[in-house]
Amino acid sequence: MRWMTAEEALAILGTKPQSLYASVSRGRIRARPDPQNPRRNLYHGEDVHRIARARAGARRAADIAARTIDWGVPILETALSTVVDGRLYYRGVDAGAFSAHATVEDAAALLWDAPWPEAPVAARRTAARDAGGIAPAFRVLAGQVAGGLPSVGRSVSSLRREAGHTLLLLYEAVLSGELSVRPLHRAVAEAWRCPQAADAIRRCLVLLADHELNASTFAVRVAASTGAPLAAAVLAGLSALSGPRHGGAPAQVAALLETARAAGPEDALRRYLQEGRPVPGFGHKLYVEGDIRAKILLERIEIPPSCRRLMLAAEEILGERPNIDFALAAVSQAQGLPEDAPLMLFALGRAVGWLAHALEQAQTGTLIRPRARYVGPPPAKDGAGAR
Repeated sequence: MRWMTAEEALAILGTKPQSLYASVSRGRIRARPDPQNPRRNLYHGEDVHRIARARAGARRAADIAARTIDWGVPILETALSTVVDGRLYYRGVDAGAFSAHATVEDAAALLWDAPWPEAPVAARRTAARDAGGIAPAFRVLAGQVAGGLPSVGRSVSSLRREAGHTLLLLYEAVLSGELSVRPLHRAVAEAWRCPQAADAIRRCLVLLADHELNASTFAVRVAASTGAPLAAAVLAGLSALSGPRHGGAPAQVAALLETARAAGPEDALRRYLQEGRPVPGFGHKLYVEGDIRAKILLERIEIPPSCRRLMLAAEEILGERPNIDFALAAVSQAQGLPEDAPLMLFALGRAVGWLAHALEQAQTGTLIRPRARYVGPPPAKDGAGAR
C-alpha cells in the first residue's frame, strides 16, 4: 500500500486534475493530508491503479461488465441503501442519525417499507434447539427452505409477514431460545447475559442492517431472483457471510489484536505488511474519511486500551482508520460480549437488509443471469481436440 502525490497519480491516470478530484469526492480514490505538507493531499496508490486499469478498457462492454464485479459501478438498481459523501443512508434516511434511537424493528420497517408485522406467519420448526450461534442458524433456515413457499406469485404483504417470521427464527436460532423480551436488541443482551450492553448492541444491529450490494447481499438477490423462498435467500446471504473475506473479518481483527498485545501494535502491523498480508479492521473503499459506522460505534464506548493503541499505530503506519470489523471487535471487548459476538451481530443485523433485498428483488420479477466471458481453450470443431 503506497500513497502518492497528485502529480504521480495524474501521470498514472493520464487525466486532468478535475477528474482526480471528482474520483476522490465520489469515494473512488482515497485521499489524506500529506504529513510533510498539510496543504497538499496524498492519494491511495491501489485506488489510483484500479481506476487506471478501469479507464484502459472503458470502451469494451466485456471489460465494463467485469469491473462491476470488483467494486465497480452499480449493477442493480435499489431503493434501499447507498453511501454518499461518506454517509450511509437507508431509503434516504441518514443511518448514523437513525441509529441514535432506532431499533431493529424500526430498521426493518424502514427498509421493508412497511410497519413491523403484527402477526408474522406461522411456520413449522424443523430443527431441535441447541447451543445457539451461527451453525444452528444454517440448520433452521435450511429446514424452512425445505417446506417453504416460493417468493413468486405472492402478495407483498404476505412476503413481508414471512420476512418477519424468518427474521425471528434466525434470532431464536442464534440466541438459542424463545424471544421472551422485545425489542430484539434487548433479547440479544439478555441471551448473552450482558444487559449493560443493550444500547451498544442496538446501535450495532441498526448500523449493520444494510450496506449497498455487498457480497452476501448480492448472493441474496441472486437467490431471490429465482423465486426461491425468503429463507433460501437469507441462507444464501449467510453462506456468503461465512467466508473469511466477509463475515470472517472480525475474527481476523481479533487475531491481529492478540498479535499486537504480544508484540506491540507497531511490530504487529509491520509484520503483516512485510508478509504481504492485508491488515484487517482498517480502511474501507466506500469511505474516504473512514467508515462512518465504526466512528459512531467507537465514539460511544470506552475503547479498550489495546484497541486504542492499535488504532493509533494504524493511523500512523497505514494512514487508515478503523472500519466496522474493528469496531465490532472493540465493542465486544468493551461490553464483555461472547467471543463470536461480532459475527453474530453482523448476521442478525444484516438479515434485515437481506430480507429487504429479497423483497425488492421479488417485486422486480426478473432473473439475475449475467453472461460469462470465456477465457478457456478455443472451442473444438468437428470433434477435433476432444478428450
